[in-house]
Amino acid sequence: MQVVEIQGFNARCEAKGVERTVSLFMLQEENIVVGDYVMIHVGYAIQKMTHQEAQSTWELFDEVLAAESPHA
Repeated sequence: MQVVEIQGFNARCEAKGVERTVSLFMLQEENIVVGDYVMIHVGYAIQKMTHQEAQSTWELFDEVLAAESPHA
């Protein structure tokens, strides 16, 4: 998800039209700024990512979802 706002250890993040408030506590050693991409797990940002890494990850997720959806 992309960080759109930071307030202390909390960040509002967005991806594909979905927004979530997540904790940055686990990445407090990283320099996270608005515009950065982070991987989220159960409400926590667990890894800082590049734009390319985030895009590749979403493409893989989309492929998995397409493969699992029933065919008409």
